[in-house]
Amino acid sequence: MNAKRALDEQIRRYRRMTGGERLRLALELHELSCEVAREGIRRRNPGANASEIEGLLRKRLELARGA
Repeated sequence: MNAKRALDEQIRRYRRMTGGERLRLALELHELSCEVAREGIRRRNPGANASEIEGLLRKRLELARGA
């Protein structure tokens, strides 16, 4: 399967999902991306505690939003 066919199939699958299923998937992907970001923050700040990591993550998300 080439990239175009794979993308077309993915879009077809998304269209078959209910709104709730798409929302659940979006929230799962958001949480996964946050966990990846947390891991990067932990690696760059090995002495940071959980609260500090969450604060740095929030700051990163705010910057991404342009806030």
